[in-house]
Amino acid sequence: MSTADELARRLRAALKPSDLSVLDESARHRGHAGYIEGVQTHFRVRIRAQAFDGMSRVAQHRAVHEAVGDLMGNPIHALAIEAEAGDGT
Repeated sequence: MSTADELARRLRAALKPSDLSVLDESARHRGHAGYIEGVQTHFRVRIRAQAFDGMSRVAQHRAVHEAVGDLMGNPIHALAIEAEAGDGT
């Protein structure tokens, strides 16, 4: 399973999002810190979930980081998060 797939699996399991997109942006960071040729290291996550209702942006980001846990640091070097509350209806 790719890192992107595992990231999506964990977010779905923990937060039950109504909308989720996991974008591998590793190639855009070639030559930057944390970039490793052929390894998925840099991601952008766009997520909408009712679990975020009433949470501050900081709390939303903490919830995402808690869900992905040990992936942070290795293999994920950077994670950009675009989070929204709600069910998408």
